Parts: sequence; C-alpha cells; structure tokens
Amino acid sequence: MQFDDDAQLDPSQVEDVRAGGPQRRGGGGMPGGCMLPIGGRGGGCLMLLLGVAALFVFGVVPSPFTGDEGGQQGGGRLPSAPPQLTPSGNLAERCRTGADADQSEDCRIVGTVNSIQAYWRQEFEERGQRSYSPAKTVLFSQAVNTGCGTADSSVGPFYCPGDRKVYLDLTFFGTLQRDFGAEGGPFAQAYVVAHEYGHHVQNLLGTMNKVSRNSRPGADSPSVRLELQADCYAGVWANNAVKTGFYRDPFSKSDIDQALSAAAAVGDDSIQRRAQGRVTPDAFTHGTSQQREKWFSTGYETGDPTRCDTFSGRI
Repeated sequence: MQFDDDAQLDPSQVEDVRAGGPQRRGGGGMPGGCMLPIGGRGGGCLMLLLGVAALFVFGVVPSPFTGDEGGQQGGGRLPSAPPQLTPSGNLAERCRTGADADQSEDCRIVGTVNSIQAYWRQEFEERGQRSYSPAKTVLFSQAVNTGCGTADSSVGPFYCPGDRKVYLDLTFFGTLQRDFGAEGGPFAQAYVVAHEYGHHVQNLLGTMNKVSRNSRPGADSPSVRLELQADCYAGVWANNAVKTGFYRDPFSKSDIDQALSAAAAVGDDSIQRRAQGRVTPDAFTHGTSQQREKWFSTGYETGDPTRCDTFSGRI
C-alpha cells in the first residue's frame, strides 16, 4: 500500500481532537442517532446483546440502525447543533502529500479518507445519485462527544449519523492485533475506515432508515445485512482506489489479506467464541467471519456497488 508521492492531501477532511485529552462525558443519551461500530461495545441505542455485551473487549454491541437520511433515530430529534469539536492537531502542516502519508499513520488516515470520499463522490455523480455529502473523520483519544452522545474507545471505530462523522481512536488497531488476532498493517486500517464510510453511504442513500424499522439481532437480521453491505462497499472502494489518484499502484494480495484478516477478527462468531467460549447466532449484529470476508471480497472482486445487495436472498 503505497501512496503516490505527489498526491495532494486534504487534511480538512480529518479533525484531530486528541491533544485536548479525553472529552468530558456529558449527560443525555443519543439524541441524533446511534453509533455504528465496526464490531464494538457500547454506543448502541438498541443494546441488542444486553448483558452479553459486557463480556467483550470492544465487543459485539448492537449496531444501531438509525435514522433517516437526516440522521434521526427512531423518531428522536436532532440537537439544534452537533457538539463542537475544536481541532487541536496540526494535520494541515504535517499531511500535505502522498509522501507524508507513507511516513505517518495520521497522514495515512488522511490520505485514506481522501481516497474513499473521492471515489464515492465520483460514483454518485456517474450513477446520477444525489450529490455526495462529505463526512469528516474525527481522531480522538479515550473518549469523545458526538452527535450520538458520548463514546469511549471501547466502542471501536464508529459512524454517527447524527453528525455524519466517523470516529476513530487509533489505539483500536493495536487491540485488533493483540486481542483478536488480526494480522494488522496499513490496509487493515484502510478497511476499517472504508467500512465506516460505507455506513455514511448507506445513510445518504436512506438504507439506514429502511433498516431502522425492523431492527433486531440474529444471524439473518437487518443489522447483519447492513454491516455486511458496509463491508462490501469497503471492498468496492479497494478495487477502485488507484483510480482516485492517491495511490501509486493497485493494492497487492498482501494488502487485501490484511483486510480479510481484520474482517475475520471482528466477525460475531469469532468475538463470541473468544469472549464466552460459544457462539450465539441469535445475538449476531455484524455477521460471521466468513460472511465478512465474503462480502468484502465480493466488493473487491467486482468493484461494483450494485453487487452489494445484502438485503436479497441468503447472505
């Protein structure tokens, strides 16, 4: 995974609030929608796994399906303005070109976000969809205030439809390797970020609104189908990433293997087996390891988002 050294990065797409330390926990629930973690604990309005969730390190908590196209959840009201996040990092100074992205983890996230959004912007235009509305990624440490309430790092990376932002504590990737056996590496990070932007695409297209009307856990549940579609969208971006101009070459087999390893690590069956020694399909919210690998691969091999229909037939 090598960036084009001359690619111009846009660090304005990423907010860095880490220098301010953990943000103070505020009162009040999830006024603007629920979090959609890649496989994380906490943060779900539905608490689909109830007490089982407490068993997991970053867990299998419910995935929160959410709102309408404006990011509302279950009839809730959006706050008049999302929580103010004051950027405190110096990404604009450090992350200017693809060469910077090859040297710095922070800048690699910037470059990845830039590529993902460049792809989806073009895809929306070519397919005559409504205009793609960009979403920022917020880098935080330990805890953060969001349009979906306060979250801590145990949730894992997540998308909040309430403020249309992706939230990421980079220490998650160490946990993914150390505690869940993922291979790790730069493209494992890219897969996670692309998955969360898959949720943003679902939010823009109204898919979340349709799922929210039938939110329940289970191996064949709408929640699982929503998460697998986000995996597929991540694979679609991976196929097309080099066309966005941010990468020097198409991704290698080694890169894709990193993504598949990460996808397998956050499968419901894998996490449940590690946490409780058994698998409980009725509590699935994200899909099995095999399903997550399958749908990422479907997106990657076809490069076509129309092949990501996880809501029809068997998954």
